[in-house]
Amino acid sequence: MIILLALLVVLVFVGLSFAIHLLWIVAVLFFIIWLVGYALGRGESAGRHRFYRW
Repeated sequence: MIILLALLVVLVFVGLSFAIHLLWIVAVLFFIIWLVGYALGRGESAGRHRFYRW
């Protein structure tokens, strides 16, 4: 019983570490998309087209 409980705890930690790793990848992708949008929003025609409205 104790071995099964230990394996369950290990599986939970492995799942959490995978989820955290995946969230870091998603956060980096969103940051890159935000930077591209910010770069596209600068320039002569910045008033006519905007990637986002903040």
